[in-house]
Amino acid sequence: MDIALVVIVAALASALTLISGFGLGTILLPAFALFFPVPIAVAATGVVHLLNNLFKSALLFGRADWRTVLAFGITAVPAAILSAWLLARLGDTGAVFEWEAFGRRFGPSGAGLVVGGLLVVFAALEMLPRFQKLGVPPRYMPLGGLASGFLGGLTGQQGALRSIFLLRAGLAPDRFIATGAMIAILVDFARLGTYFAAFDAAGLSPEGREGLLVAAGTLAAFAGAFIAARHIDKVTIGLVRGTVAALMFAIGSALVLGLIGAA
Repeated sequence: MDIALVVIVAALASALTLISGFGLGTILLPAFALFFPVPIAVAATGVVHLLNNLFKSALLFGRADWRTVLAFGITAVPAAILSAWLLARLGDTGAVFEWEAFGRRFGPSGAGLVVGGLLVVFAALEMLPRFQKLGVPPRYMPLGGLASGFLGGLTGQQGALRSIFLLRAGLAPDRFIATGAMIAILVDFARLGTYFAAFDAAGLSPEGREGLLVAAGTLAAFAGAFIAARHIDKVTIGLVRGTVAALMFAIGSALVLGLIGAA
């Protein structure tokens, strides 16, 4: 039953991602957080995110602006390693606070509180047209790498912030996509290696059935994206984006309250 739920949620989340324009990690993190402790959910999302960007980079490798990739990556990689290590430490903490309802006790871990709070913030920002049009001068690229790398390692939510810094780089659409994918790959490799090493030390590494759920969710996510691509012209974008933002807000609130994502 749990595998069926993961497959359905991951497929729907991936389909919504393709249609709405939200980042893959933005949608899949709430989906995986329904079934895993927060640190494992972030890592599982990172695996799918990396595979998706490797696929895009294979198609657009020659179109990336490598000066921009270097300017971003030189600060993004160490920031991602630091915050990925921090996430593992937060996930190893007990409940930050506790409350009771219907005879049950709830409480978020440090990771659930931080990641859930950021999901709520991102849900609000993604629906603001002004936020989607923000741009930062190219000279601040290293700062953008530092900020997006840190958030990427901590929550997996790096795409929106990275785009703010890339929008003013003067890149053509295909170069913009290729450059973003290359930067994301650098961050994903850095944070995934740190996750798995830190989670193993903390006893959080997915094993057995948890690993099977991650594999099932990954395959379902690609299936969802494939199906959505064939029917993308039949969906109202505004409605989908509103639905996705509502999902992010609901899951983020549930993480903050400790209703889901507990170790």
